[in-house]
Amino acid sequence: MRLWILILGALVLLSGNAAPVIAHDEDELSGGGHSRQNPNTPRGNGHGPALHDMRLVGFNNLQARSAYQPIVQQQGKRFIAYIGHHGGSALNPMTGVVEANGTSIVDITDPARPVYLKHLEGQTGAGEAGGAQMVRACSGDQLPKGIKGHTYLLRTLGTAGHQVWDVTAPENPTLVSTPVSGLRDTHKSWWECDTGYAYLVSDGRPQGWRVSRMTKVYDLSDPANPVFIRNFGLDGQQPGSTITPIPINLHGPISLGPNGILGSDGVKRVGKNRIYFGYGTSSAGVLQVVDRDKLLNDPTLGPLVPDAPGPSPRIRPTSAQLLYPQTGRMDMFPSAGAHTTFPVLDVPVPDFSDNSQGAVRDFVVITNESTSNQCLENRQLMYITDVSTEAKPAATSTDSRSIQTGSPCTSHKKPHRFVSPRHSRPMSKYRNGSGFDSSRTTAPQSSGKRTAVSRPSFKTRALPASFWPFAFRRSPGYV
Repeated sequence: MRLWILILGALVLLSGNAAPVIAHDEDELSGGGHSRQNPNTPRGNGHGPALHDMRLVGFNNLQARSAYQPIVQQQGKRFIAYIGHHGGSALNPMTGVVEANGTSIVDITDPARPVYLKHLEGQTGAGEAGGAQMVRACSGDQLPKGIKGHTYLLRTLGTAGHQVWDVTAPENPTLVSTPVSGLRDTHKSWWECDTGYAYLVSDGRPQGWRVSRMTKVYDLSDPANPVFIRNFGLDGQQPGSTITPIPINLHGPISLGPNGILGSDGVKRVGKNRIYFGYGTSSAGVLQVVDRDKLLNDPTLGPLVPDAPGPSPRIRPTSAQLLYPQTGRMDMFPSAGAHTTFPVLDVPVPDFSDNSQGAVRDFVVITNESTSNQCLENRQLMYITDVSTEAKPAATSTDSRSIQTGSPCTSHKKPHRFVSPRHSRPMSKYRNGSGFDSSRTTAPQSSGKRTAVSRPSFKTRALPASFWPFAFRRSPGYV
């Protein structure tokens, strides 16, 4: 299985004729605003392909479309890659028509010879205002009310909404439903295949929310018949709130579902009914830990209602109803975001092995996002955060790109988003079926004239396949 993930991770840094990409998320202003890089800033000379613990085994240019989020889904004896694209347009050689960027569907059963099957057109527009960046997939064999033998794809339609497609025949997808439409912003959602619950990052402004990215919870156990459950976000984002400043936009959640994941002993389950939300990407970040059962089953919300403007607390929750499922929250300092909040739980700490308490800890790895070339911004870091006491999360160490691995400031590429060692090397290892050994995540080490926090070391630790989609992201139109 790792071989197919490596295809997506072996990013070939070559230039293509894809449409220019608008900087992603920037500072995640509450209203969804974006800034742009100064076009007069000189660029460096660039560099050749960079590899670390991987090799290129296959290649497809994705019709020269800018790639964002790739996932791999096993469908029978085939392995199919679904790649979300930024906005823009390109010629589809299979149809002879220039199409708005959407979703590329590629058969990677033979990793050395990927076969491009279909381009599923997205929303017209540039950068994040178009395309279909985000993709998730679930098997009908897993979904409680899915059709057995079928495969379903959940994707954003640019900023306009969310769609579910039947991709059982990946060469000929069919639209199944559109759970949400009429939006002006979307982002990275999460879909629990074993329950069908989906946490859709959506624009809240059409229903009076104060932010352009909050959570709409849907039951997609029957993909053809979506059921709206509730709206959710940080206290202060909801309609009618006067809290200032307005809490920053949601970037995306990671749910461990009702069953959690295997603990360090390979037997017990940890993280049951927990969802980890990350708000902000490169500033004013917030980690929010949520009790999933309370989120889905708050008795004060009243009966189910349609997903439409109205007085129901499922649409317009109170502060108390937003705080009810929240078990922990950590506000980052102003220049740090919470782009991704990845749980790594039940980790034995060798240095603590002689202690009668606290020898096994729960961590969340928080990564920031860099949005400017050549370090023209605050240095973005990775934070190892101890959530063993959920009500009081605490960052125990940071990780950044070491000067020994090459300065990110001299490259013409942005050193960010799971492509740079400081932002993603540990993350890519987690999602390739590894966890991390936290024995080196709590104590800084002296290194000459400067003090540097030691890097995490790694060891084998199985994680669910649903975590793989985050493994590698973004290349200029190649996979």
